[in-house]
Amino acid sequence: MNNKKKKISVMIPCYNEVENIEGITSAVDRILKEELSQYDYEIVVIDNASDDGTRDVIRDVCEKNKHIKAIFNVTNFGQFNSPFHGICECTGDCVIPICADFQDPPELIPVFVKEWEKGHKIVSGVKTSSKENPAIYWMRSMYYKIIKNMSSVQMIEHFTGFGLYDKTFVSLLRELDDPIPFIRGIVGEYGSGFNLIEVEYEQPQRAAGKTHNNFYTLYDAAMLSFTSYTKVGLRLATFVGFMIAIVSFIIGVVYLVYKLTHWHNFNAGIAPLTIGTFFLDGVILAFLGFLGEYVLNINTRVINRPIVVEELRINFDEETE
Repeated sequence: MNNKKKKISVMIPCYNEVENIEGITSAVDRILKEELSQYDYEIVVIDNASDDGTRDVIRDVCEKNKHIKAIFNVTNFGQFNSPFHGICECTGDCVIPICADFQDPPELIPVFVKEWEKGHKIVSGVKTSSKENPAIYWMRSMYYKIIKNMSSVQMIEHFTGFGLYDKTFVSLLRELDDPIPFIRGIVGEYGSGFNLIEVEYEQPQRAAGKTHNNFYTLYDAAMLSFTSYTKVGLRLATFVGFMIAIVSFIIGVVYLVYKLTHWHNFNAGIAPLTIGTFFLDGVILAFLGFLGEYVLNINTRVINRPIVVEELRINFDEETE
């Protein structure tokens, strides 16, 4: 009879989280020991080249607790590649990625595990509200609705990747060989085949430190989702181009007829020409930029560099009971 315990992996990606990393590893470790003691576990921290002392704290917690493992990246590989690599390097029967800043509540870990034991191989944490800036939350909501309506797969609104993934789904992730993986899209694309269930929660404020998200990182996330999971952008450029051409032709005919019938009284001037030129130039540049995002996506996939290059591993050779 096999009495081997099931193993839970909790993966914590971090970048410059010196104020949070000890607290989050301690909180997760306590929950796993006190509320899920029937399971074996590991806590995998993957650091994206922090330069604020985070790595020193990680080394310290790994020294004190051999259940805590660490991967140090040689440089910052971005907000998507590093967590994806961390998930794939976990060895548990399920993997739970959770942010280091406590905006993903550790208290939900037992809830996710309970749903997993019911047969749900993917448990997605979905934000129903947030204590972050209301304007930011509203903009996120608009983004999720737009990408959901434009996407060719079933996207989950307000899902950031926080949840639980069974080892069978993690095996699929390892097989994808995607140099720019977008976990939210992957879950949306394949989730129905893994008996996905959603668990709602309110997102708390960041525990300490400053968020690393800015306009560029949010824009990068939006463009990755658009260029990986939608065709609407390119087709919209075609449709808008045809519409502008038709409208321009009609306006041209109207101007010609009006000029011919009111030759001495109608002076068109250059204002319509100037406004039309700048308008068309703006539309062209916008869609060229959007096309460039698709080309950049293709270029990254063709180059096919490694998702992450590791510098160091800690405690991966340790066997814990």
